[in-house]
Amino acid sequence: MQLLRLGEPGSERPFVRAGDGTLRDLSAMTADIDGGFFASDGVARVAAALAAGELPEAGPEAARARVGAPIARPGKVVCIGLNYRQHAEESGAEVPAEPVVFMKAPDVVVGPQDDVLVPRGSTKTDWEVELGVVIGKTARYLESAEEALEYVAGYTVSNDVSEREFQLERGGTWDKGKSCENFNPLGPWLVTADEVPDPQDLGLRLWVNGEKKQDSSTKDMIFSVAEIVHYVSQYMVLRPGDLINTGTPQGVALGQPDPKPYLREGDVIELEIDGLGRQRQNVRQA
Repeated sequence: MQLLRLGEPGSERPFVRAGDGTLRDLSAMTADIDGGFFASDGVARVAAALAAGELPEAGPEAARARVGAPIARPGKVVCIGLNYRQHAEESGAEVPAEPVVFMKAPDVVVGPQDDVLVPRGSTKTDWEVELGVVIGKTARYLESAEEALEYVAGYTVSNDVSEREFQLERGGTWDKGKSCENFNPLGPWLVTADEVPDPQDLGLRLWVNGEKKQDSSTKDMIFSVAEIVHYVSQYMVLRPGDLINTGTPQGVALGQPDPKPYLREGDVIELEIDGLGRQRQNVRQA
């Protein structure tokens, strides 16, 4: 199944795209696709309703609606840095012995076609295609990585937009280079975990102005999705609806020769992950 939210910002409604391609309205079943939806076994309930033919088909206006982020109001956005071997190499960093964990403000999550805003004073805004993992049930001190995928509701495309000067040159932690307005386009939909048999075998790609910048596979991850979920659960409680960005592969602007091609107003970003859909953003000035 593909879970998605359609409508203007703040007024999105929940839908599901069934296996036959039809779009079904979930409004009678849930107000939104959020932590409460996942905590109440929403994925299984939607699957059962689909199988029983109980969900009404969406009207034609749904096909014209803005696509919002596939999850509403994540409680946390947890990010993993330097999680692809070739990206660590291009960044001049050692391969980490443990996952590098940082946080991103949840309110920067926007729709997959919403504008990316270059912050005022920024000269080093960068792109990062990433596999997004949405938590389906509370994960607290998991005993092993082997059980971790049972806590995943599904997967989505995430653009972990970053401002490298704010992140690396202005002191302190990474967070202020990661939490600028509109810095996490997400979607277009959430593909439920049962539709992704191996999250470590997904191709992911990104283009800027039609030029391919990133082209890799989740096979290059240093720490797998299962290892990440297990690890993070040792340090914080992962709750239904939380988002984990699992790291980006090589090809970011930071790793390019000088002058580095950081994003500017008027640029167009496109990104995709096998089976999870495609995003497109126009770059604007904040």
